[in-house]
Order: sequence, then structure tokens, then C-alpha cells
Amino acid sequence: MEWFNVGKIVNTHGIKGEVRVIPITDFPDSRFRVGNRLYFFKEGNNEPLPLTIKSRRKHKQFILLQFEECESVNDAEALKGGMLKISVEQRDRSELDEHEFYYHEIIGCSVFSEEGTELGKVKEILSPGANDVWVVQSKTNGKPIYVPYIEPIVKEVNVAERKITIHVMEGLME
Repeated sequence: MEWFNVGKIVNTHGIKGEVRVIPITDFPDSRFRVGNRLYFFKEGNNEPLPLTIKSRRKHKQFILLQFEECESVNDAEALKGGMLKISVEQRDRSELDEHEFYYHEIIGCSVFSEEGTELGKVKEILSPGANDVWVVQSKTNGKPIYVPYIEPIVKEVNVAERKITIHVMEGLME
């Protein structure tokens, strides 16, 4: 089963079993909706613990969650330091706009020039500002090629075939 991180439990909050969560998702409103099921993982334990969200509220930079399975601060204490995840089936592509992708869909894709030459594979995605930059490990020399995810450069993304076609502008390969 494939799992995706959506939040890290950093502490308890109050005495009624709430936890402080740092969201690790672009969709906190849909991921942390009351009634949703999340899966808890603690380091060293690969068995997911299903948790159902009973209440949710915002507090500073945190999201405070209470789970149906946690009645007290003692129950919540056992969750500190763990990760909240969703399964691959819980992802919803409708959350993404056209020409938007999940990082895991792009990382590992082969990158080709418009002429059909394989340039390498996407190893990492950077988010420095206005647009993402895909770091492609060059097939020829192993050096990184930094591909900005902008329309004049990225011509086609086919996640099913794990293939990306780009326009190689002057200076891109240097």
C-alpha cells in the first residue's frame, strides 16, 4: 500500500484528547474534514492506526484535531511525534487544476527533448517562488538539469507513461 503524508502531530492540546498538527498538504480543508479517516504512523511501527476526525479547528499555524478514538490527553499523548497519512485511494485528482500534478507523479518520469532525445529522469522538485523547478539528472553526464515548469519549456506531461517532453531553450542544458 502506498501512503502520503498529510500532517505531523507535534503535541497535545488541552485535556480532551486534541492534538496539534502541522499540515503537510496543499489541501488542508479537505484532508482534515470532520468524519475523514486518516492513518497514524509512528517511527519504528509500519502498521497504520486508523483514526476518524471528530473535530477540527485552526489555532495559530496549527490545526487542532480530535479523533473519535482519543478520549483523553493520555490517548493523545501516545500520538505525539507521529505522522498522519492518507492512502493512494484517498487522493482526489479533482483537487488539482489542469496542468497540476502531485510531486510523486512527476518524480521518476523520463524527460525527452521535442526531437525525442532522452535527457534524464526527474529526481527532485524545487519550489523557489513563482513556479516549480524540476531537477533532472542528466542521462549523459549525471549533472542536474534545472527545468522550470513553465509553458514555453514543458510541452507535454504524460504521467501514465511516466514521460515528459520539453523544449530545450538555449542555456537550459548548461
